[in-house]
Amino acid sequence: MAEESLASLSDYNPDVLSCLANLSNDEVFTPPNIVNDMLDMLPQELFSDPNATFLDPACKTGVFLREIAKRLIVGLADEIPDLQERVDHIFHQQLYGVAITEMTSLLARRSVYCSKYPNSRFSVCHFDDTVGNIRFKTIQHTWKDGRCAFCGASEKTYKRDESRETYAYEFIHTVHPERIFDMKFDVIIGNPPYQLGDGGGGAGKSAAPLYDGFVEQAKKLRPHYLSMIIPSRWFSGGKGLDQFRVSMLNDDRLSYITDYVDSKECFPGGVDIPGGICYFLWDSKHSGPCHVVNVQKDGTRICADRVLNEFPTFIRSNEALSIVKKALAKEEITLSRQVSSRKPFGLESNTQFNKSGNLILRSSSGLGHISISEVKGGFDLIDKWKVVVSKVSFEHAGVPDKDGMMRVLSVIQKLPPKSVCTETYLVAGTYDSENEADNLVTYLSTKFVRFLLMQMLASMNMSKSTYAFVPVQDFSKPWTDKELYKKYKLTKEEIAFIESMIRPMDGSDDDA
Repeated sequence: MAEESLASLSDYNPDVLSCLANLSNDEVFTPPNIVNDMLDMLPQELFSDPNATFLDPACKTGVFLREIAKRLIVGLADEIPDLQERVDHIFHQQLYGVAITEMTSLLARRSVYCSKYPNSRFSVCHFDDTVGNIRFKTIQHTWKDGRCAFCGASEKTYKRDESRETYAYEFIHTVHPERIFDMKFDVIIGNPPYQLGDGGGGAGKSAAPLYDGFVEQAKKLRPHYLSMIIPSRWFSGGKGLDQFRVSMLNDDRLSYITDYVDSKECFPGGVDIPGGICYFLWDSKHSGPCHVVNVQKDGTRICADRVLNEFPTFIRSNEALSIVKKALAKEEITLSRQVSSRKPFGLESNTQFNKSGNLILRSSSGLGHISISEVKGGFDLIDKWKVVVSKVSFEHAGVPDKDGMMRVLSVIQKLPPKSVCTETYLVAGTYDSENEADNLVTYLSTKFVRFLLMQMLASMNMSKSTYAFVPVQDFSKPWTDKELYKKYKLTKEEIAFIESMIRPMDGSDDDA
């Protein structure tokens, strides 16, 4: 192989991998600059260690292995002076990958070996087969009661013939991941697929998370370091993530978390991951606080050392932490105790109005009527004054507007007795008097309350748990932000932070 080909490898310009179209919002190519940010979190002496081993268990472009190779080529120059010998050692003994599809296996090998077939004359390092150390194996799902026992995929959707991709990823479809390469890895790093349809929800659009499975499977291999880029929605849990959230927040081996509220600031091409994106470093020898970095829309980074399990959920904003603590310091009951669960009256979102109905119905279509015979629950709420709030946040998945501000709640509405709502809404409170309902509406409209709600947003959907930081007040009177700031002894800086984050609540742009 020509010496200049090897030399160009260490100077390789990675920009081409920043221009590739993503497979989907759930299989996202990682920009080289983000990969290098993640590699910077690792002890840099690893890249001067000829015995250090690295695994990407979810190869797509091969960018993780390629950027590691570039560092090793430089770091091992003294240890292995001959460039060809050095490259052979790195690619044969130190770098390993498991591709997520046959197509990405070819792409990854092309990025790492400079040839999609590492036994060809074009490869910078010769292997005796077409795979090298970046493998892909077609795996079948293991079906049980209509879903895959490993990943939760829908049998109806993903039971396919051999000519079609099954999306059964090898790394998480085994109880023995250590047998894939039959070796121990110092570093496991990558960007796993995020979710896969599980056959639930309207029109089968429901999806189960996958990334938690990659993280937990990687831990089974007992690496020294584990780093992955994953959706930030795990901070507050959700479908299939509650156990994972508890495990992560209580694991003091997490040493770094870098969090992007707006995923488009992390990924090129405007990739929108609901709830944002983050990457972390898990260090087997670390014990103690985690260094948390909030990446703002303007690129500003706000850093703090945090105890992750201080609250049942994870407060993303370092600047918001003191405000949340003050809101909870009085140990008052929170609104999560009184906000209803999903489907407060058992009515689907597509429930139709009934001209002869004897109840008022609030749906996404507005106000109409429905018969009490169609109501399936919440009968004790029907004759009360009630306040309903939107289940979906005003901003898509908590992404701020161009000014970096959020409104949070789409709808806050008072409904009279003899009224119900569809599952599009939650019932925030019920009262015998209209005055108390009015005062709850006023309270929910304050910036203080909506700021506390914002700290719990990790997806576009809200639930009663979203209200866990919002104290219940005396609703015989209305509340203003000025009164609330005084009650909870917020500083001028904390007030200014809230005011900079929360839009005024006006009625001109309410969503139905």
